[in-house]
Amino acid sequence: MILKYLIEKEFKQMARDPFILFIVIALPVLVMLVFPWATTMEIKNVNVAVVDNDRSDLSRLLTEKIASTEYFDITGVFMRSDEALEQVEFGDADIILEVPYGFEQDLLSEGGSSLLIEANAVNGTKASLGTSYLDVIVLDFTEEVNLERGAVTLTAPGGIAVDSYYWFNPTMDYKIPMIPALIMLVVALITGFLPAMNIVGEKEAGTIEQINVTPVPKITFIVGKLIPYWVIGVIVLSVGMVVAWLLYGLRPEGSVLLLYGLSLLFIFGLSGLGLIISNYSGTMQQAMFMIFFIIIVFILMSGIFTPVSSMPEWARAISMFDPFTYFAQIMSMIYLKGSTFTDILPYVYPLLAFFVVIIGWAVLSYRKRG
Repeated sequence: MILKYLIEKEFKQMARDPFILFIVIALPVLVMLVFPWATTMEIKNVNVAVVDNDRSDLSRLLTEKIASTEYFDITGVFMRSDEALEQVEFGDADIILEVPYGFEQDLLSEGGSSLLIEANAVNGTKASLGTSYLDVIVLDFTEEVNLERGAVTLTAPGGIAVDSYYWFNPTMDYKIPMIPALIMLVVALITGFLPAMNIVGEKEAGTIEQINVTPVPKITFIVGKLIPYWVIGVIVLSVGMVVAWLLYGLRPEGSVLLLYGLSLLFIFGLSGLGLIISNYSGTMQQAMFMIFFIIIVFILMSGIFTPVSSMPEWARAISMFDPFTYFAQIMSMIYLKGSTFTDILPYVYPLLAFFVVIIGWAVLSYRKRG
C-alpha cells in the first residue's frame, strides 16, 4: 500500500511538469527524424582536383565518370600538380587525381595504366573512404575500356566472378543499423537524466525530509522511484519503435515481447544509476554533470560508433563493464537478425548483473536522515 502511494506521488509530480511530457514524446520523434540521416558514415560530395597530363579522350571520359557520381565533385582540371595542391591547401579539394602522360595509349595497348591518388588525411575517414570509392570507379572504368576493346577481364569466361550478398541490410543503408542504436540512446538519456535530477531536486526543495521521517523502508522508497521511470522508458521505447516503423519501415525481426522484457533490465539499471548519482549529489548541477559524463563514456565505449574489436585492449576491458555494449548488441540482434533468447543469452547475463548491482547500490546509498 505504501508503494502505491509513493508511485502515485511520483506521477503527480511529473504531471505538474509539462516539460517532462514534452521530452518523453518529442525527443524520440525529433531524434528519429534527424539523427538517422546525420549519423552516417557514408561519404558524399568529396572534392576532387584532377591533374590531367594526358589530355586524351579517355582521361576526359574518366573525369566525367567521376563527376557523374553523387560521391565526388570535380573542383577543376589542372595542368600542373602544384595548382591542384593549392586547392588542397586552401581547403577547396580533398583528393588529387593525377593522370599521367600516355594514360590512353597504355590503357588501350596494354590493358592498364597507373594513376596517382593523393588525399588530404586531416579527416582520416573522408580520406580513406574517398580514396576507396575512387579506386572502385577507376577499376570499373578500366574494365569498361577493356570490354570495349575485347580484352580478357576477371568476369570473362574462365575467370573468377565474385558475387556479394549483404545479410540483414541488403541495401547497405547506414540508417538501418543506426536506428536501433538511436532508440537505445534516447531511452538511456531520458531514463538516466530524469532520475538523476529526482532525489537531489527534493533535497534542494526540502521535501525529502517529509519522507525521511516516515517509516518507509529504503527498498520501498527506491522501487517507488524506479517504477515511474520504467513506465517512461517503455513509452519512449514504444514511440521510437513506432516512428522507426512509420518513417523507415523498420520493425523488429525478432520477438517484440523479448525486446521489451530485456529493455526493462536496462531501463531499471540505468534509472537506478541515476538515483545513485542523485543520492550522492548535493545540487542539481552536480548530478547533471555526473550523469552526463557517465552516459557519454558509456556511449563512446559501447561500440555503437566504433567497433569494440577495433579498440585497444584497455578500452575493450572497460567496455566489458559498459551496459550499453550488451544492450546495443541485444537491440541490433533482435531488430535486424531476429535472434532468439538463446542467441542473445551471452549478453543477457552481464545486463542482469548490472541490474542487480545497481539496484542494490541505489538502495544502500540512500541515507534517511530524520
